[in-house]
Amino acid sequence: MDNHKELTAAQREEILTILKTRFEKNKTRHAGLEWAKVQAKLEARPDKLWSLHFMEETGGEPDVVGFDEKTGEYLFYDCAAESPKGRRSLCYDRAAWESRKEFKPADNAVDVAASMGIELLDENEYRALQLHGQFDLKTSSWVKTPERIRKLGGAVFCDRRYDTVFWYHNGAESYYAARGFRGKVRV
Repeated sequence: MDNHKELTAAQREEILTILKTRFEKNKTRHAGLEWAKVQAKLEARPDKLWSLHFMEETGGEPDVVGFDEKTGEYLFYDCAAESPKGRRSLCYDRAAWESRKEFKPADNAVDVAASMGIELLDENEYRALQLHGQFDLKTSSWVKTPERIRKLGGAVFCDRRYDTVFWYHNGAESYYAARGFRGKVRV
């Protein structure tokens, strides 16, 4: 991933076009919100636009899923049908990655998210996303793990099966080809 956090003019135009098209196509995710206001916020925050660009590049299909009245920020979540392809086969965090003696994955979800300028969804945010569609029917996604669970060596992930959102545990050092992570950006 390019860690230079500045997009070219062509990249800015491309991601704004993608986001606008997705925004207009999925109005039920953000009823009552106006694209012009979202775009103005994005143009004022090139660092957030950079993060959204990399969410898109890794297969996340970010879209607006709400507006925080308290902070005045738009909420973007990964809205790809399955866990983003470019962010799979990762263990949970750096400590988990370092604990593996053999067959280490390429990286870990927490560090990749941080390098992208995004945060992992927590369980409540993941469940809220599921109100906008059916996500992770074939894959699963790491979610922000409560510290008490992480201290004991575990991490949590979610998926949707049998028309139900499940919250599971695994060793934080585990990784699977069908497990990635979903992120969020506040703009």
